[in-house]
Amino acid sequence: MPHLPLNIDVRGMNILVVGGGAVACRKILALLDAGSTVSVVAPEITPEISNLMANGAIKVKTECYHTSDLADIFLVVAATSNPQINGKIAADARQRGILVTVTDAPEYGNCSFPAVLRRGSLEISISTNGRCPGFAAEIRDYLAEIIGDEYGTILETLSTKREKLLTEDNPSTYNIQVLRSHARELINETAKHKDRVP
Repeated sequence: MPHLPLNIDVRGMNILVVGGGAVACRKILALLDAGSTVSVVAPEITPEISNLMANGAIKVKTECYHTSDLADIFLVVAATSNPQINGKIAADARQRGILVTVTDAPEYGNCSFPAVLRRGSLEISISTNGRCPGFAAEIRDYLAEIIGDEYGTILETLSTKREKLLTEDNPSTYNIQVLRSHARELINETAKHKDRVP
């Protein structure tokens, strides 16, 4: 079933990660990078997670998961090594209308983390709807060879031009046409330049 691709601003949002292993750590780092407020519940945690706690970046409760941990949570990441616990977390979250992602069984959640390629403010997300996350990562890495940092620069150029057009009295349809045309020119020029590089 197709999902709705959606970027969510999670700055300052309370997000719970249940699990203290390497997978949980990767999700924690991604969430911190997005500016969210992260809490962790796990009986044991990796040294990396312990360091994040010591630095005050996250809050950690070294206990087993309880349903009460979901209070005031916007999103929960079920990242334990126990499928039954992950399933319970997903069921509890869904019952309360909380977004939940399950790292070892995406089909039990209602959202997932895509593989992301970032070039400045340009973000390209690749998802397989949980069917094969490794394939999404391979596609991202393939695109990374084609889409370099210069595309982030192109975005900044177009953003400046867009702001200028919005201050003028041109109809929005005209603005869209101008920006699309300019974007195409910049992309084509960048592609030609890459072809010339040995």
